[in-house]
Parts: sequence; structure tokens; C-alpha cells
Amino acid sequence: MARRLIDLSIYLENDVFSDPPGLRPTIEYETHDESVTTFERLIPGLKGEDLPDGKAAAAEWVRLTTHNGTHLDAPYHFHPTMDAKLGEPRRSITIDEVPLDWCFQPGVKLDFRHLPDGHVVTAAEVEAELARIGHALQPLEIVLVNTRAGSRYGHDDFINAGCGMGYDATMYLLERGVRVTGTDGWSWDAPFSYTAKKYVETGDKSLIWEGHKAGRDIGYCHLEKLHNLETLPADGFLVSCFPHKIRGASAGWTRAVAIIGE
Repeated sequence: MARRLIDLSIYLENDVFSDPPGLRPTIEYETHDESVTTFERLIPGLKGEDLPDGKAAAAEWVRLTTHNGTHLDAPYHFHPTMDAKLGEPRRSITIDEVPLDWCFQPGVKLDFRHLPDGHVVTAAEVEAELARIGHALQPLEIVLVNTRAGSRYGHDDFINAGCGMGYDATMYLLERGVRVTGTDGWSWDAPFSYTAKKYVETGDKSLIWEGHKAGRDIGYCHLEKLHNLETLPADGFLVSCFPHKIRGASAGWTRAVAIIGE
């Protein structure tokens, strides 16, 4: 069967504002020439000129968090326990414990690019968008949220761009069996700059990370810093987003891909 693959992932790279200061990745590039001395140490008696064309191997030294680049957050990232609304709360699963079948499922795209930066999406808005695209949610479908943030990747306002998903909107999805969601924004929630302002104005503690914290009630994962969502149809595609297997971690990097049959 013919199929088209769409890369939904951003780069891990230097000098692009995809995270706040202090949280950005750092990549040091080692060339074929620079690694010659390493090979000489590894193989006693070897001289650089013994290597083909005097070249060794290129390599990179990377310093980052599991939340840099396009990644999948595990329930453990949100809270130490999960599933309070499904019975007794249990220990939140880490990224190496996420069921693989959650990560390869039919996808659905909700288009919220028209909503203003900092807006907190409600359950009613999710329901209205599903009605607009004529889609009835099925358990384990992967729901991707297209915000304005995707168009600002690579710009210094990226982390403050786009809307976020509120507690009620997130629970609307989880109560219907969704276990993986995703956004092209820096966070599943509204940008911190907007949440901070509302918190100062209202003193309402429930505003803080409300979409993430829905995982206390029903455990789920979400993808952050997706890309190219505007190229996707509303449904009729598969999403592959298997995370890197990091023992006991709160997240894992993923090369998220949409697969469209043609």
C-alpha cells in the first residue's frame, strides 16, 4: 500500500529558541580529525596515519534534558500517582513503562490556531472542534492539537505562543479512552507567562499546570514540541511516537511521524 510519511518532530540543535534560557540543549560536534587521538588511545600502537585517509569517526557530545526536542511525557512527569478516578491511585508509570500500543494509533487533529496566545481550551471547545471535523473519538486514538505555536518555532517568542489545554479539556479526551495527546507548543498547558499572570491576579492555584495535572486522575502521556501539524488532515492517519527507553525517566525523546495511506 502506498503511504506518505510526515515528520512531526523538531530538531535537537544549538542556537534555536525551543526552550527557555537555562533549559536549552548543547551539542558539541567532534570531527573525523578531532577523534583521531581517541582512536589512538583505544587501540594501542595505532597512529592516525594508519586510518583510511587519516580520518577517524565523527561524534557528538550532547547535554540536554528528556524534555528537550520533540518528546513524550510520561505520567510520572505530571505527578507521583495516577488514575485516582479509575479506582485507587497508583504509582505513575515512567517512560520505560508506557505501553507500546499507546504509541502507534490512529491520529486526530484539532485545529486551534485561531485561538489567542495563552487561551485555555475548554471541554466545550474540544467537543465543538470534533463536531466541526465530524469525528467521534475512539479509545487510544492519539489527539494532536495544532496551535499558533507551530508557526513560531525558531523565533524567540515560541515558548510564549499558542493556546493550552485546560483540565476539563484534557479530561474530556481521557474519559473517552485517549491515552496519548500532543501539541506543537512548548507545553500542553498554556504558556507559563500567561498562567503566571492569571495566578497573580486571581490567586487560583488550580490554574497551575492544570492540563498536566489531569494525569493524577487518569494517567496519560503527551507529546510536546511537535511540528508540521498544519499539513495533516483532521483524521485518517496513523501516529508513531515510540519514546527512547530511559529507565525510570519522566520523558523520552521521539521521532514522531504521521503515516498517511494513499
